[in-house]
Amino acid sequence: MIRSILLQHAGKYGCRAQTSADSVFAEADLLVRGPPGPPGVVIVEEITATTATLSWSGGVDNHSPISSYNLQARSPFSLGWQTLRTDPEPVTGDMESAMAVELNPWVDYEFRVVASNAIGTGDPSAPSRGVRTKEAVPSVAPANVSGGNGRRHELVTSWEPVSEEFQNGEGFGYIVAFRANGTRGWKEKMVTSADSTTYKYRDETFPPLTPFQVKVGVYNNMGDGPFSGVVTVYSAEGEPRDAPSEVKASSISSSEIKVTWRPPNPGHGRPLGYEVSYCKDSEQEGSRNKKKTAGNETSMVLTGLEGNRVYHITVRGFNSIGQGPASTASTARTRKDPPVHPPANLMWIQEGTNVSLNWDPVKSKDNESDVIGYKVLLSQEGRVHHQVMRTINPSAVLSLPEGGIYIIEVRAVSEGGEGAASSQVRVLTSSGVRVKSGQCSVHSLLPWRLTWTWTTALLLSVPLVPSASW
Repeated sequence: MIRSILLQHAGKYGCRAQTSADSVFAEADLLVRGPPGPPGVVIVEEITATTATLSWSGGVDNHSPISSYNLQARSPFSLGWQTLRTDPEPVTGDMESAMAVELNPWVDYEFRVVASNAIGTGDPSAPSRGVRTKEAVPSVAPANVSGGNGRRHELVTSWEPVSEEFQNGEGFGYIVAFRANGTRGWKEKMVTSADSTTYKYRDETFPPLTPFQVKVGVYNNMGDGPFSGVVTVYSAEGEPRDAPSEVKASSISSSEIKVTWRPPNPGHGRPLGYEVSYCKDSEQEGSRNKKKTAGNETSMVLTGLEGNRVYHITVRGFNSIGQGPASTASTARTRKDPPVHPPANLMWIQEGTNVSLNWDPVKSKDNESDVIGYKVLLSQEGRVHHQVMRTINPSAVLSLPEGGIYIIEVRAVSEGGEGAASSQVRVLTSSGVRVKSGQCSVHSLLPWRLTWTWTTALLLSVPLVPSASW
């Protein structure tokens, strides 16, 4: 038994049987059949724009007649070797010449031939020398023709460029043809760069958003190729024509003003966004600050303003073409600044899980906003999250959980915003230990230092219970 037999195992095999009286000898020829060997040198005998005539010599058939040949080619644009269409088809085993068809013009190719028999397909021949097919008129039109946008009085046409594989020759370029809807004659413009993807035609007589029929063709030194299908493309629409209306400005705080407006009527020059321009009463027109919306919003909050100042505000639309006219100015005064002084003499009494807070009321100066209440902030040490309660009185009662250190501070609240924070109170609560009934702890926080004591335990962070709200 010969396992994994190879062609090299073919030959004459003998066997001798021998006893003390005599011997007998017999032999036989072993023939191993296999796929054909590689064909001989491949020669390109004739080349055209789309065909190549190839010839080769047959290789060894390895004891099984060659039944067919397969012609293959590769180019800079192919993924490895590709099987070709041929004339005649199929190429039978008794042939040593055939024509490869449906090649691309003006492309470099290498060719090879593979033989097959009843056993299988053999190794390919060595590649032929590289040859280039002849030039031809382009046969592939640009894809995905579209357009639009651009600047005022422009017609912008765009397309997907034709791959070098299908340019078919030197001097490749594009022909952009267009005409206004309802007209008959086509206007044609040449684009000489093979890598171009857009063409802009400018004409001062173009009204905004004029519809045009557009198609894009191809050409090279051999002649003009096909055009794409006709699509409708609009000329640029121009900058916005109308100003926003009903511009309203209202103060939110000492540093913020909210501005709202109504967009202009739909039409040519539609805004893609808005620009809000503002300046203080005493400033010159040229010193205006400007902020743009992120999209087509119709409101904006101006921040970083000065307190108790009058601001003049205008709004205008803009798009990719330019800016439209400014709206009528709207005026708003920011509110007075919040109180500078924080709540003082903060004192607290702890009883059980409750903490009662008291502080001196904050009195606003003439140039400050009136105090309308207070904000009590509670946070656990080492964490960013805050819990907030509001009260109109200079006092509050907090209910805290157990186990941890908690920070309490108080701010005055006014129409101008929040005032400065009081000094912080740090409260330590011990998990699982409560103050006995009737026991309490009293603390005061002086402006220059923090003092605090506790009897048996203190309190923790949990939702705050407001004593009053608005």
